[in-house]
Amino acid sequence: METLYSVLGFEWIDGRSILIFLCVFLLLSDIWKYRVPKNFPPGPWALPFLGDIHRIRPDRIHLQFREVHMFNIKGICLLIGGHMIVGFFSVSTVQYKMYINAETSLLVIQYNILIGIALSNGYLWKKQRKFANTHLRYFGEGQKSLEKYIEVECSFLCEAFKEEQGRPFNPHYIMTNAIGNIIFSVVFGHRFEYSDPSFRRILELDNDAVVLAGSAQTQLYDAFPGLMKYLPGPHQTVHANYREIVAFLNREIEKHQEEWNPDDPRDFTDAYLSEMEKKKEDPRAGFNIETLLVCTLDLIEAGTESASTTLRWALVFMMNYPEIQEKVQAEIDRVVGQSRLPTLADRPNLPYTDAVIHETQRFGNIVPLGFPKMANKDSTLGGYFIPKGTAVTTILSSVLFDKNEWETPDVFNPEHFLDSEGKFRRRDAFFLHAILFSCVLQVCPLYPNLLLLCTYFSASPSLLCGVGFSSCLLEFHVSMSLVS
Repeated sequence: METLYSVLGFEWIDGRSILIFLCVFLLLSDIWKYRVPKNFPPGPWALPFLGDIHRIRPDRIHLQFREVHMFNIKGICLLIGGHMIVGFFSVSTVQYKMYINAETSLLVIQYNILIGIALSNGYLWKKQRKFANTHLRYFGEGQKSLEKYIEVECSFLCEAFKEEQGRPFNPHYIMTNAIGNIIFSVVFGHRFEYSDPSFRRILELDNDAVVLAGSAQTQLYDAFPGLMKYLPGPHQTVHANYREIVAFLNREIEKHQEEWNPDDPRDFTDAYLSEMEKKKEDPRAGFNIETLLVCTLDLIEAGTESASTTLRWALVFMMNYPEIQEKVQAEIDRVVGQSRLPTLADRPNLPYTDAVIHETQRFGNIVPLGFPKMANKDSTLGGYFIPKGTAVTTILSSVLFDKNEWETPDVFNPEHFLDSEGKFRRRDAFFLHAILFSCVLQVCPLYPNLLLLCTYFSASPSLLCGVGFSSCLLEFHVSMSLVS
């Protein structure tokens, strides 16, 4: 009986030949697809199909990049998850502004999320961010300002510390609960008791998701989502955690829909529901329930994670550097006194405290890597050619520890942010690179108040960390006593 090969005149072809041909074809296709153009950032030779995933150690990726930076190169290219990702160690503000206005988030492309504040872009992002900027601080005439929420929560936090009566305790979830309450008060108009099991559950789920996001399996999911979604591992836990968090937020939004009074907005969610009615004729602005859900998640994620991580690092640094702690306390006692809490208006008169907070964010390396953005057109960045489809991020860790920018980069030194007269000074390496490249300003319009929040809580162990979305401190215990 004649075979198909003989009928077609391909008697000389067997199954092995076809397999070899397909392998060679796929190999050459992969090499051609990811060929490097001229004047492209340097990078290691990537493995076919796997890329550079084998080179990445998620628990120390920020340290790996810092080691590469020692070779005095501006950027490096890695092939991860089918995407060419370029990491820049430094780049001018002007170039970045031109770049960010023309790009789309890598996660938007990978997960098709085009709403909210963190992962949206263009017209929708501008409208959502403008609304958030306008309504997060005040919700109408006579309503509480964000500063008032911080003051109230600070009192609850101090009481929680007093209840420990000087015994060693883990401050992790007490502080995270305090930060979360401020964000929830702004977004949903109410707070939770520190003993509330449902809110504690949400905080634990979120913390686990942030930590597990840096695991090897989660990185593999980013590289091979089609395969990894069928396999067990921490990436499945991350997805399950966020599903439960989203369900929790959705219940809060549904309560607001039932109780909503357009003439009396109580909080950010009420104001958003009112804006939905006003923007019905402008669907491109994206004011709908789905976007509201993503926006609340963005704000809670960005605000809670960045602020609580900063405060926990601050506690560690104050324990390790008691002489700095004494200077902070002395300045606060001199400027604010002990009869009231500090306010945002006190910041200009608290230069040393301000410097300590900024140095905490620098040395604590709060956000080691910037938010990746996808080029939607050919560009030039940092002197390199960036073709369309290339993802670009910034290695904040390298910028914050650059010996050309900081006098003592590997030392916790608040003097980095003070001039010769002891006044606070802005550092381009921190403000123009670290902040502009991180997701903090893009996601969280509350960032200016983060410093106020840290001033409040800072006024009243080991330096090893893990890496998730942020530098995650190892658990530690602290004992506190009242200052007479």
